[in-house]
Parts: sequence; structure tokens; C-alpha cells
Amino acid sequence: MERYADIFINGLKGYANYFVGQVMHPAWDNYFYWLITISLFFWSLELIFPWRKKQGAFRKDFWLDTFYMFFNFFLFSLVGFAAVSAVVSTAFNDLIFNLFGWRNLVAIEVGYLPAVVQLLILFVVKDFIQWNVHRLLHRVEWMWEFHKVHHSVEQMGFAAHLRFHWMENVIYRTLEYIPLSMIGFGIQDFLFVHLFTLAWGHFNHTNVNIPLGWFKYIFNNPQMHLWHHAEHIPNRYGVNFGITLSLWDYIFKTDYIPEEGRDEPLGFDNLKQFPKTFWSQIIYPFKK
Repeated sequence: MERYADIFINGLKGYANYFVGQVMHPAWDNYFYWLITISLFFWSLELIFPWRKKQGAFRKDFWLDTFYMFFNFFLFSLVGFAAVSAVVSTAFNDLIFNLFGWRNLVAIEVGYLPAVVQLLILFVVKDFIQWNVHRLLHRVEWMWEFHKVHHSVEQMGFAAHLRFHWMENVIYRTLEYIPLSMIGFGIQDFLFVHLFTLAWGHFNHTNVNIPLGWFKYIFNNPQMHLWHHAEHIPNRYGVNFGITLSLWDYIFKTDYIPEEGRDEPLGFDNLKQFPKTFWSQIIYPFKK
């Protein structure tokens, strides 16, 4: 237990130092300033080329969603998620070693491949896992109560991308851990994949209409993702679950774009009774 306590304390200190370094030292690989830069870029697109022209520059809940962005990316890890994750992953690896004598879970070795190919494999595999987890968030009742926070958005904008309950971080990271651990990536820096998925997630929620042509069958987009957030959908479990790639929805027949849907009302049944503030939304699923 003392070893795990040390890992937890070192995790807290390590992430605190990382966060301070991110804020104090801008650099090309600084995720904090990349988040700000990408957000400002898509906000500028919304201001210059708005799809819903009556939607204000500071749409409904703009500042709430902005706070969610920084909370979910940085503050949540700062208050303990990074440290707890380090403890849990260490404990899990210890359990695997004690049970089976395995030092790691690598079953598919791709480290010998060029870095670009490894990044592509990482991106596609991770996106497919996340697509499946996203479907679970809509199908498993207790998960849906947490996912409602994201679907409480009433006007779409780039920052709505990161309005989600912190429990989603726990669910996604937990279900991603084993399959991604089984692939032996040789590259150390996944920054490009993280930045690409961040930017595309912002794009999916942005108030713009940029036709993708036939690329819409590969990549998610605002016109497709809007129907994922629509109040009225053809079934109880949802549609258009794509995170970055729309490909999975077209393959598994969960795609749904009946019309343009620019002014389609968003949300879910009884949205008006859903909490409106950050802390009340965080507490809501646990009350349920």
C-alpha cells in the first residue's frame, strides 16, 4: 500500500508541475495553448460564417461550456484523476503479473512500423473503441445519466464539444485501457493524434456549414452531429455516434440525416427540468 500511496502523491505532484509548466511556458507541443488556439480558430469561423445566423456570438451557455473545456482537460486531472489513474493502472498491471506472470499486455507488435503508420493505426483503433463506448453511453441507463450533461446543450457551438461529466473520462479511459495496451506502439509522442481529434471534435459542434463532399462518409461533421443532439430521433438509443470518423455509423447503419436540420431543437425529454449550473449538473447523475 505504501508503494501505491507514493505513486498517488507523485502523480499529484507530477501533474501539478506539468500544469504549471503548460501555463507558464508556451511551446509548440503545449496542449494548454493548443486548446486555446484551436478554440479561437473555430469560434472565429462561427463569427464569420455562421450557419444559424440568429445565434449570438456568445450563444446560450457559452461560458459554462468554456469552463467545462478547461475543467475536463486540466482541472479534473489536477484534483486527482491523473494520480488515481496512475495507481489504478499500476495495480492492474501488478494483478496481471501475479495471475499470469505477464509484465505487459502487448499482443500485437507494431513498433517496427514507420511512425506515421503507427499514428494512423492508433487513431483508427482508438476512434473505433470510442465509437463503441459512445453507443454504450446511450444504451446503459446509468451511463446515460452522466452523458445527459453533454446532451443538455441547447445551442451548438465549438465549446459544446467538451461539455461532459467527468465520469465520462473515467468510462472512456477504463474501456480504452486494455485494447490500446495490447498494441505495442513504438512512438512516444501522440500529440498529433490528440490535437487532430480535438480540432475535429470542435468542428463537429461548430455553428458552421462547410460541405465535405464524399469525405462526409469518412469524417464526422456539424450537419451529421447535429442530429446526434436532436431532441427528436427515430429510436431511443440515438444515432450518429461517430467521434471523429462517421465511417462506423455508415458501416453499422446508425447514420441518420433526414434533412438539413439547421434549426432542429436539441436536447432530450424533460430538458427544461435538467440542472443549469456546473455543480448541479455534476451532482445530478449521482442523485439519480
